[in-house]
Amino acid sequence: MSDYLNTLLFTVYPYVALAVMIIGSVLRYEREPYSWRSGSSQLLRRRQLVWGSVLFHAGILFLFFGHFVGLLTPHSVYELFISAEAKQLLAIIAGSIAGIVCFIGLSMLIHRRFFDARIRATSTFADNAILVILWIQLTLGLITVPYSLQHTDGSVMLALSEWAQRILTLRIDGTAELVAAQAWPYQVHILLGLTIFLIFPFSRLVHMLSVPVRYMWRPGYQVVRARNRRETPNRLPAE
Repeated sequence: MSDYLNTLLFTVYPYVALAVMIIGSVLRYEREPYSWRSGSSQLLRRRQLVWGSVLFHAGILFLFFGHFVGLLTPHSVYELFISAEAKQLLAIIAGSIAGIVCFIGLSMLIHRRFFDARIRATSTFADNAILVILWIQLTLGLITVPYSLQHTDGSVMLALSEWAQRILTLRIDGTAELVAAQAWPYQVHILLGLTIFLIFPFSRLVHMLSVPVRYMWRPGYQVVRARNRRETPNRLPAE
């Protein structure tokens, strides 16, 4: 029963989450293009929004690309330049700093959304839920740091990287065992991360895929409003 559950969670569930994210995002963009936005409440508590948003986005972008490169880069590619032990230590230090920065920014955004009556009234359930889920995910990521420090040989990092690379390359044999052998924070962190992929198309997170690159080469234009001559005649008022 335990092997079946591990296979379901760490081998089958990743493909379900990724399939829903990709297909769901395409369908939403095609069918509901005007919902493809993050939403804005910048007129309320603007200073707290700016600080929280900057800290959150700076931290989350670093964590995203750090996870992407760290998990999907084969060990044979970087072992000539850096050892697994050194790479894990670097990931712990850099990831902890970025995680704390992101955690502070996200906490500010959550406080602003939940403790301001006007913002809370205009927030949807999905908006609130995704912030809470991201906050829990960040907390779990920071909890894994002490566990990683207990395995400074890089074994945990190598195991999780192997799992991610096997999932991506469809080599499913033995994938579940790689995660099942790790401590619970890693397992829950991975499952919640997959769940974020699963709900991605149904949340405001889709705006991550909208990078305004086209504005770099878009020709300039000027909006000119026509004047109604009958309403505003070109003459001076009578003295």
